[in-house]
Amino acid sequence: MIGEQIETNIAGGLDIPLPSMVPVRVTFDSTHLKDIPKAVAKEIQRPDIRVKIKPGQTIAVGCGSRGINNIALIAKTVVSEIKALGGKPFIFPAMGSHGGATAEGQRKVLEGYGITEAAMGCPIRATMETVELGRLDDGMPVVLDRFAAEADGIVLINRIKPHTNFRAPIESGILKMMTIGIGKISGAATLHTYGMDSFDWLLPKVGKLIMSKRPFLFGVGIVENAYDDTAIIEAIPAETLFERETLLQAKSKTMIGRLLFDEIDVLIIDQMGKNISGAGFDPNVTGRNNRWVPWEAKPLIQKIVVLDLTPETKGNATGLGLADVITMKIFKQLDVASTYANVITSAYLDGGAIPIIMNTEREAIQLALKAAMRVKVETARVVRIKNTLEVAEIQVSEAMLSEVRKFPNMQVLGPAVPFQFDNHGNLRQVA
Repeated sequence: MIGEQIETNIAGGLDIPLPSMVPVRVTFDSTHLKDIPKAVAKEIQRPDIRVKIKPGQTIAVGCGSRGINNIALIAKTVVSEIKALGGKPFIFPAMGSHGGATAEGQRKVLEGYGITEAAMGCPIRATMETVELGRLDDGMPVVLDRFAAEADGIVLINRIKPHTNFRAPIESGILKMMTIGIGKISGAATLHTYGMDSFDWLLPKVGKLIMSKRPFLFGVGIVENAYDDTAIIEAIPAETLFERETLLQAKSKTMIGRLLFDEIDVLIIDQMGKNISGAGFDPNVTGRNNRWVPWEAKPLIQKIVVLDLTPETKGNATGLGLADVITMKIFKQLDVASTYANVITSAYLDGGAIPIIMNTEREAIQLALKAAMRVKVETARVVRIKNTLEVAEIQVSEAMLSEVRKFPNMQVLGPAVPFQFDNHGNLRQVA
């Protein structure tokens, strides 16, 4: 049984020195929109979009659970523009099994992003009830959120980005929200039984069935740059969804932040959470994915240590199993019910496995370094990041300085400094 402290015998102990770390700035493409409401309004006022909204129609506006920058502002503007065209919008959570797979939990997820009835100026209708729209040729049922299914029109708002578990022309974005997010836990679980390696053909097939049965009007696709800033906003009508989302997906892959090194001995991640990535920390950044997921990505990392959960994730530690070492702090915050709801729905159960737990952040980092094979402290390749969304300001061990200087978009910001821990063995400041 795990109590307040874990006492275990470690050969040679953990009293090993840690390398000093150097602050480094990585420069990425910083293209972004200056005026978010203006950009959203311009898109919805396009003739091919505004014609979709008829006076008096109830319009279901779907919002998801990811930590999308400016999501409340974007959603509020979409709602305002629909109202201006005579529509009667309401917002509903389109997030599969997130929020503990309960209506109230999903409503609270939206509230956490500033999406409330008062802020949006429209009702928020949350339910886990679904309506079956039809079946695929093999008998698979296709279901939809009951409130969305009853509306006169459906609009979806989502970020378009590389998915964390599969590769396809269309990955995470409007289509995925339409097929998995609106399907709630029952629909999401059904699709995941096919395996995410089937999503390249399965999601388009399900999406086409949904659009043939219900009036999907348009999506609002968002692409962010490496600094988590809104770079592109585009309203995409149903007729061109597959074509435009494919192009925006390709664009997003050129703009995301990355760790530019090929090999890392120890990666320290200060925080993980569902607001950072659907996988807690993004495999597109770490290069590491669930078992049985076809994945070729760099860097190659020996050991990943995660120190804490974000407050926004509220104990949901989906993806925790991709780490090697965590802290007791994370273990005590773990909301098993909400984590399991996501992990079991995905069918990749290793995402819910609990890694080695160390009592403090110091011990967690020391164990990861100690367990890195064929590595000496003085030559250890150690990288520290705040989270996988923020990789423009990082720390690297002194042994990596020669490599850093080979990259024209990397700048050393200061001298090497040792890790600073408080009396409880936790880092004094976040990277």
